[in-house]
Amino acid sequence: MKKFLFIIQGEGRGHLTQAIALAEILKDEGHEIVAMMIGVKDKNKIPAFFKERIESKIIAFESPSLVYHPQKKSLSISRTLLQGFLKFPFYLKSIREINQNIILHQPDIIINFYDILGGFSQFLNTNLWFSSKPMICIAHQYLLLHKDFVFPENHSLIDKFLINLNTKLTSLGAKKRLALSFRKMENDLGQNIVVVPPLLRKEIFDLKKENSATENFILVYMTQSSMERELINWHQENKHLEIHCFSDRQQIPDVLRHSKNLFFHKINGTKFLEMMKRCKAVVSTAGFESVCEAMFLQKPTMMIPLPKHFEQSCNAVDAQLAGAGIIGSKFNLNPIINYLEKLKVANDAESWFLESKTLFISQILDNQSVEYKISPTSYEASESYAMPI
Repeated sequence: MKKFLFIIQGEGRGHLTQAIALAEILKDEGHEIVAMMIGVKDKNKIPAFFKERIESKIIAFESPSLVYHPQKKSLSISRTLLQGFLKFPFYLKSIREINQNIILHQPDIIINFYDILGGFSQFLNTNLWFSSKPMICIAHQYLLLHKDFVFPENHSLIDKFLINLNTKLTSLGAKKRLALSFRKMENDLGQNIVVVPPLLRKEIFDLKKENSATENFILVYMTQSSMERELINWHQENKHLEIHCFSDRQQIPDVLRHSKNLFFHKINGTKFLEMMKRCKAVVSTAGFESVCEAMFLQKPTMMIPLPKHFEQSCNAVDAQLAGAGIIGSKFNLNPIINYLEKLKVANDAESWFLESKTLFISQILDNQSVEYKISPTSYEASESYAMPI
């Protein structure tokens, strides 16, 4: 039995959900999670869904987070960097908290889910204090360092530089980088990258086993309620279509019926997955986790990257290569409706995703080295794919 300490970048749901999934895999194999350290903007706001699922000790520390423009709702690089500079003394304190907990809990292995302070802590321990424990880093973002990754056409070199710099900083001193991927790719050992399937919640695998008929509605997920106006305006011209939308809007009822066929739901992970199983298509911002879930359930998806969010633009291109669906620029659902009319072949994600448990155990415990042989039918990565205007 080995002891693990998790360090998790707690912004959004993606890395937290991945941590839950890996914790369940490790515990099923008889290992122990001694503590889960979560980097958040506000230490008092750990998501309820995470606390409900985790039995291990949870420790929050203050960590850098993305900042969005209050009016435009787009990612603001300048505000994000300014916040990091102003809060630098607090982040030094957080690094000390991480080190104290490593000393206290004495894990055999540290798992870092893309937290930059976890990377700095490992660097200091390895190069100054020579007392480090081996650290393995897990995130989809490590795939962006892969030699064969396909970036959006005409992408900004500054955006690419900044996200790759942050990605490298999160994995300073790491034993290896496990890059979560929509599809099989060869490992890139030059960048210390092993390509692995997504980490999905147990619920998604249970849903896959259930038999349920596809119903005639489209499921929408948006991270910011300010995007709702686009959807409402489109639906006024398409009132015959049934749409169910999950967003962060503040509403008293769990379900708000905006019109005969347009419904807004409070964010609820379990309910969202159940409706995903029954819907005919998914329209979502291009977060890695939600697209993976749709792929596994064989639901065609239209991905809409958040404005100026380079990572989501990369996710969308990568998912399109893997056969997830199409890329959109706003919540106008005409493209996905047209896509559904022409769709003939579903994606082949299931077999790859089902390898997750075996590959993670082998890579984390070093039971074996996995080298993938990519078949001639795999998607080629020789061309850039254009984002829609």
